[in-house]
This record gives sequence, structure tokens and C-alpha cells, in this order.
Amino acid sequence: MKAIIVAAGKGKRLRPYTDDRPKCLVEIAGRSILAHQLEAYRQAGVDEIYIVRGYRKDLVTFPNVQTFDNDDFENNNILLSLFYAESAMTGGFLFSYADIVFRTDAVKCAMQTPGDFALVIDRRWQETYVGRSDHPVDEAEVARVKNNIVEVVGKKTVVADAAAGEFIGLGRVSATGAEQMRKRFHARKAELAGNPYGRAPRFEVAYLTDLFNDLISSGEQMQAAFIDGGWREIDTVQDLERARGVLGQ
Repeated sequence: MKAIIVAAGKGKRLRPYTDDRPKCLVEIAGRSILAHQLEAYRQAGVDEIYIVRGYRKDLVTFPNVQTFDNDDFENNNILLSLFYAESAMTGGFLFSYADIVFRTDAVKCAMQTPGDFALVIDRRWQETYVGRSDHPVDEAEVARVKNNIVEVVGKKTVVADAAAGEFIGLGRVSATGAEQMRKRFHARKAELAGNPYGRAPRFEVAYLTDLFNDLISSGEQMQAAFIDGGWREIDTVQDLERARGVLGQ
């Protein structure tokens, strides 16, 4: 199994920690966010790992890890950034946002969940938003789920009380799912360049969940891989301080 980590962004809301490094290299408990991810993947048996780099790419170097460079990171978003690693998608892959830390169990949950698409969703998500004033609930990528199938996912797509949980930015795509993603991405890119896509004002700044919702709308099934906590998103300085309190300095 292979994994693609999307790590191109600056992390402006983590300043001053990201003044001299990308968000993925900010440290928690003495190790970078990326180092935590690599350990979780490898403990789950994932030994082929790719990182999409952007801001301060010169610093993002790890042994036994292959890289792709998104040098246009300031003008695009996570969906286009992921597709810089398109050649690594063949045969299926795991993926993760580079601003999260998670346990090995979350990786295994994604790997063991059946279907062409498995999205890791935290059922205890609301607990992490208590006191999280710098990243409020309406910024969560929440999901509505029925019979373990994700019906819609993303920010401001579902009211909190109707959400089954929060998509944590980790998931798995099968070989068939990867081919469907690639076909839909290129079709939409040709049709919608410069125009809105999903909740993005332009296709170029679309989220990964915009593509997922597009695929769902045409009949693709995305399985919910449920977890109950055991992860953290590091989007703001407040998030960093709270995560350090959980994981230790």
C-alpha cells in the first residue's frame, strides 16, 4: 500500500511558527507533524510514501520518501496539489492532509474499510471544538452518513446536529476509485477552469471534498471509516498549543 501526503501549503494561521518552515514541519512533542504521520503509516505497514511539497520545499526531506513539487502552491488548493502526485495514484492509495496527527489505528481503519473509497470520520468530533475559538465548528469538514455511506462531506455542507462526524483528512482510494477520480478531475478541469466548482469560487482553489461530492452525486459510494477521537488538526496556534497539551511538549 502507498500513501500520498499533501504538504504544499504555508500555514499562515500558524505564524510565527511557519515563518521559516512549512506547516507540516511544525513540531509537536519534539517531532514534526510529518514525522508523526510517517510513523503512523509505517506502523500500519505502509512503506511507499509520497509527499507533495510546496512552501519551503527544500526543508521537506525524509529518508525513503519520494516527493512531488507544487511550485504554484500560492495559486491553488488541496485538490490540485494532490494531483501533482497523480502518477502515484495508479493501483490505489491512502492520502492525508499534512496538518493532522493521527494514530496508526486510523490508518488501519481506512485500509480495512471495504469499497473503492473510504473516508476516515471521527464520531467524537464535537469534543475537539470545545474551546476551539480560532477554528470554529463551521470550518469543520463534516459528513452526513447513512448506512455507513457518506452522502455529503465538507465545510458548511451539513449542520452540526445532522453530521455523523468530521472527515479528518485521511482516507483510502482503490485502484478503481483512483481511475474514477482521475477521469472526473481532468473532465472538470477542462470544463471549469476559472469557474466555480463545488463550494470553491474557482476550480483551481477547490478542496478535495469538492471532488468527492461531485463523485458522490454521480453514484460513487464512499464508505465511512469511523473512528472515535485519536487525532488532531493543527490549523492555528491555538490548535498547536492544545495538541501539545495532549501529546506532551
